[in-house]
Formats: sequence, C-alpha cells, structure tokens
Amino acid sequence: MESETIPSVAEPPHSIAQAKIDDKGRLKLPAESLDWCRKSSVVNVFVTTFDKKTVRIYPIPAWKSTVIVMEGPGENADALAGLLRIARYYGRDAEIDSQGRIVIPVELRSEMTLGSEPVCLEHLKGRIDFTKKSIHDGLLLDAESNLDAKNAIARKLGL
Repeated sequence: MESETIPSVAEPPHSIAQAKIDDKGRLKLPAESLDWCRKSSVVNVFVTTFDKKTVRIYPIPAWKSTVIVMEGPGENADALAGLLRIARYYGRDAEIDSQGRIVIPVELRSEMTLGSEPVCLEHLKGRIDFTKKSIHDGLLLDAESNLDAKNAIARKLGL
C-alpha cells in the first residue's frame, strides 16, 4: 500500500509560545500557530502522546505517515508497537474550530493533569508539540546547563 504524502506546508513559527487549555479542555492555539495551520490547510488533526509528558498534534496526513513507519517491520517493531498502542489509547481525532481551538482528549488531560497551567508549544517535524509549563521549565533548566561547552561545540560547527 502506498503511503499518503504530506502536503507542502507553510513556514512554521520558530519560537516557543505559551498557550492555555480552557475549562472545556480546548487548547487555544497562539496566533502564529493558527496562521501556520490555516496556510497549511490543517483543520483535522490527531491529538496524542507517546510519553505522557508531551502532547503531539499531528495533521492527519502526518499522522498517517507516522503510523506507517510505526507499523513497519524491523528490530524496533515491538517498541514502536507499544508506543503506537499508547498513542491510540490516549489519542483522538480532532478539528481546529473557527476560533483556533482544539479539544484535548479527556483521557490525555486526566493522565497528564492538564488544567489551567499554561503550556509551552512548539512546531517540530510538521506537527505541534506542547508540554505543561512546569515540565518545559525543567527542560529549559537542563538546556541551560553547561552553556560554555555547548557554545564551544556550536562555534566549532561555525554557528
């Protein structure tokens, strides 16, 4: 079976933005993310997680391509099958409404205790990922460790 190709998409936002989940469980996309979705004709999405720390919002064509890879043979087939089971259990199809909101599945909100705490959102590999701000703050703290060594590596690469 031939895999569905992912349509070309607009340039995604380059920064990490904050957003909120309202009392009805809807994530309100920041303006830049909503603009990317509209320019990329993204309305229908699959909302899920692989690690119960990060929510992944896949445009449906990107999700279908991800499933094809995860269902493939190879030495990692069992591990990927386990991740796919988690993704399917916590995940749901959703639609971006006219106000730029996406309903986050109740099982996922409950498992990850997503509530009124802000979330940090970024665009990666044709999808939108977000974590609770408290988790993001921990990741940022880790990223800020050993900055001199990290910058030395960047300079060696000409960055």
